[in-house]
Amino acid sequence: MCGIAGFVQANGGPLPAEAHGWLSAMTGCLAHRGPDGQGLLVEGPVALGHRRLSIIDLSTGGQPMEHVSGRCVVTFNGEIYNYQDIRAELEAKGHAFATHSDTEVILAGWLEWGPRCLERFEGMFAFALWDRTTRTLFCARDRFGKKPFFYTLQDGRFAFASELSAFSHLPGVSLSVDPRTLARFLAYEYVPTPDSIYREVRKLPPSHWLILQGGNITLGSYWDLPAPEPTRASEEELCEELRRLLTQAVKRRMISDVPLGVFLSGGIDSSIVAGLMAGLAPRIKTFSIGFQEASYDESAYARSVAKMWNTEHYEHILCAEDCADLLPEIVTRFDEPMADPSIAPTYLLSRVTREKVTVALGGDGADELFAGYEHFLGFKAAGFYNALPSLLRKGVIDPICGVLPASEGYVNLRLGAATFLAGARQPRWLRIQTWLSALHPEQQEKLWLSPDQSFLSRNTLYSSTRRTFDRSSASTDMERTFHAYARQFLLDYILVKVDRCTMMHSLEARAPFLDRDFAEFASRLPTHYKLRGLTRKYLLKKAMADVLPPEILTRNKRGFLIPVARWLRDKLKPLVEDLLGESHLRQQGLFDPKAVRMLIDEHDTGKMDRRKELWTLLVLQLWLKRRPKGQVPLESPLWATRPGLHAHV
Repeated sequence: MCGIAGFVQANGGPLPAEAHGWLSAMTGCLAHRGPDGQGLLVEGPVALGHRRLSIIDLSTGGQPMEHVSGRCVVTFNGEIYNYQDIRAELEAKGHAFATHSDTEVILAGWLEWGPRCLERFEGMFAFALWDRTTRTLFCARDRFGKKPFFYTLQDGRFAFASELSAFSHLPGVSLSVDPRTLARFLAYEYVPTPDSIYREVRKLPPSHWLILQGGNITLGSYWDLPAPEPTRASEEELCEELRRLLTQAVKRRMISDVPLGVFLSGGIDSSIVAGLMAGLAPRIKTFSIGFQEASYDESAYARSVAKMWNTEHYEHILCAEDCADLLPEIVTRFDEPMADPSIAPTYLLSRVTREKVTVALGGDGADELFAGYEHFLGFKAAGFYNALPSLLRKGVIDPICGVLPASEGYVNLRLGAATFLAGARQPRWLRIQTWLSALHPEQQEKLWLSPDQSFLSRNTLYSSTRRTFDRSSASTDMERTFHAYARQFLLDYILVKVDRCTMMHSLEARAPFLDRDFAEFASRLPTHYKLRGLTRKYLLKKAMADVLPPEILTRNKRGFLIPVARWLRDKLKPLVEDLLGESHLRQQGLFDPKAVRMLIDEHDTGKMDRRKELWTLLVLQLWLKRRPKGQVPLESPLWATRPGLHAHV
């Protein structure tokens, strides 16, 4: 796992003498992604930089790496798990290799197959390859977008990097924050691909390649999740195939020249990975985080799995209150704002794990592929709700939902009911995203001071969700919802959180459930094998029941639990009053202080649970506050008719 950065003079002319220093600065700020070495190549119009975290071929795997012929050179972040098979195929075609690195198969694969080489790669990756003969820059990102790739074309220069911070070290690059993007962040709690938080920078979508040639950029897709399809296989045969493919996926991800372990939360998915690993290795290492507060602690479940498989288990018990102190600092270290409070325990788990191993496997992706989230049950329930007579819905159900008990804890019946009703009333394409959203269009209309609020329309704000939903080749709305969840929420929320938190500690995270063969198998399964009645992950649980303790098999999914609702009233209250207070908001000129104060007062008095809205607003303010002064002006034509509404952050 590594960090990459670079730039190319779009007109093909030579780079200035200062280019080497620029590149060194860009890669220097990625040192946490690759503490084991730095590699720089500057020649003619191209500059390629690399920070290395050594995982495979420790002695000869340095980068940027040249092909033995000298024709092309690549800077690569990630792992190609099936590189040995690809190498054997390429050797049979006459290609020679100078190392034992997976990086080298990318170079030979490009020369043999061109962009179609990506169809053969199984792994997580982002890379940029310069072909000296054709003067072509070929860039690509893995199927699920596990590894980041940002790019921009400015001042006649194309630039790319693993993190946005690298662009601030390249002269001629502007980084301005667009209110449209801020509004999407407030809705999604993250910035959906292909946008970035900066107007001038884009994210390469997952399963896409990019070619720069002659100053022109071309993008193309090489893969997508297949649609569900009927099957003649028996349930037993499907269970057997599921187990075979998942075991293969875990085995592929155990290839490493450094120690590896497992993130063990005590949930179904990570426990399955631990069980399969235990069957493939003598004694594995497992890692978990627990809390002193019993209501938030799930470490007993992790210990149960560790005991079953006799793992070398490492457990770190902390006070949940400690996360409150960490959250502001972690939030500001992300190159884009992300309003997921579980980044704190994820960050701590990564830190504890890195003390013992360099690679950790986890359970990411199973919930998206096998309908593990409660929202999918909600989608079903919404259909029943909307089929009821209007008089019953409005006269009985809605009023009852409004008087349910409220709570600061993980289960808040009143908040859950209100959230359900808000989503159930939306079109099917928007239903689940409404449940996930922090600030809906109607709420944002009251918040923004902008005189032009056209960017807050539902179709504009949620255009990413609509495109993803409509592009699915699935035949039912539920199946299209599965697709949208995997291609949006998993991509920009789950995988970004894991990548950033692990790489802050120079730790590589691998996700067996996102293996191509396994993911395609899961995606093709008819819906009733994923969601049967009220049972989520039906086939996965049945196929893997014998590797799980009974108490794990039957428990409901729960993420990292931390008491954000309460913290916003007490431990984080000074921060709320500072960054969401009237003085700061008036000086900034983005949001109406009265509208924000109403959210704060409703939450403080217990009238409404506003944890999502307030935390998302607070994260945005924390992120904006940490931007270098004068470097990132918040400017937009939207502000043009309102002098004085420019905020410099």
